[in-house]
Amino acid sequence: MRRPGVFNVLLANLRKVATEMRRYLPNTISTVVTFYAIFLMFFLGIQVLGAPESAETNTQYVIVSTALWFLALMAMQGIGWEITLEATRGTLEQLYMSPIGAWRILLARMVGTVLVNLLIIVLMLFLSMATARQWLNLDLLTLPILLLTITGMLGVGFMVAGLSLVYKQVDSLLQIAQFVFLAFVAVPLSALPLLELAPVVKGADMVRGVMVERTPLTGFSVFDWLSLGLNAAVYFLLGIFLYGRAERRAMNRGLLGQY
Repeated sequence: MRRPGVFNVLLANLRKVATEMRRYLPNTISTVVTFYAIFLMFFLGIQVLGAPESAETNTQYVIVSTALWFLALMAMQGIGWEITLEATRGTLEQLYMSPIGAWRILLARMVGTVLVNLLIIVLMLFLSMATARQWLNLDLLTLPILLLTITGMLGVGFMVAGLSLVYKQVDSLLQIAQFVFLAFVAVPLSALPLLELAPVVKGADMVRGVMVERTPLTGFSVFDWLSLGLNAAVYFLLGIFLYGRAERRAMNRGLLGQY
């Protein structure tokens, strides 16, 4: 039985991401080293400046928050860099010649990037736990929370892709967004409840609840799940909509083939 075209596109983009990570191995290694160095900086800060009685809990929060931050950046930034790269290579217009649709190809590429980098995140998570000697509650039941959180972040990724189509150079914006999303995943929701409306915040708070506080999935209220699901759906659909608007604007102005 022949596999559907969208599934083939997803497999092709998985191979593409994995091949580029292997081909440009020094860049992949530097990404891992950077992630680990950032964790060490936070960890040493807790050990030196933090209160001893809360150091254990704070360290666990840092481990989870750093991993979620890295995952959020992969989902949000990856497609922006891809659009810029395709434009500089002169291959961006080729995406629009596919009968599948450019946004589906970009979605498959984002999913492939997240899945491949998820393996790196898991590796770094264990390395961080071993370094800090703090072991989190690793439960596969956190997958529904992660999937919904990543879905919302993919919507943000489409917004970034739309900006990249029209304005091309969005590097400075992406650099600023790194620190914004670091705050989103690090600040406890109880400290600023309005952040629940922002992307990734609710999911990060629930993941920390499972991995640090060992809250079971049944320990979350219906409102928690409804808030997480609505957040993911709204940002994903909004991202698709805004990307479509940006795409039409770029086509009308003849910007697809320009950089």
